[in-house]
Amino acid sequence: MKLYLARMFRYVAWADRRTLAAVRVTPAAHAEALPLLAHLLAAEHVWLARLENRDPSHPVWPTLSLDACDSLAAENEAGYQAFIGRLGDGPTGSVRYRTTQGQAFVTPVLDILSQVITHGPYHRGQIAKIIGRTGGAVINTDFITFTREAEPAG
Repeated sequence: MKLYLARMFRYVAWADRRTLAAVRVTPAAHAEALPLLAHLLAAEHVWLARLENRDPSHPVWPTLSLDACDSLAAENEAGYQAFIGRLGDGPTGSVRYRTTQGQAFVTPVLDILSQVITHGPYHRGQIAKIIGRTGGAVINTDFITFTREAEPAG
């Protein structure tokens, strides 16, 4: 399970970097795409903070520049790699936290990691549509593309 999660979070980081690069080279998309990209990255950050039992330093819907998004993406990548590296044989236990609306929850660690993995593709799809509509090259952030390009079979 730990190896699977490590691979999935390499995919998340790869897809985040691809999306960031596509937004960066499509200025006409910035007004619509940048808030979604900032949200995607901030949500990853918020979940990591919850997993580490600390307060997040960004709200779920922040206003961030492209450079700030770039920095946050790098922080998220390093943070999740470190978190997964600290897991024993796999994620166990649950996390107590409050939502941004103040609701208290207890959620299994695996469910939180699954949320992070599955949340991003939704917003990356929205961003890709915006980029295409504003004249940019539509990006492919499919997992299978990651396996072919970033981690081809030996």
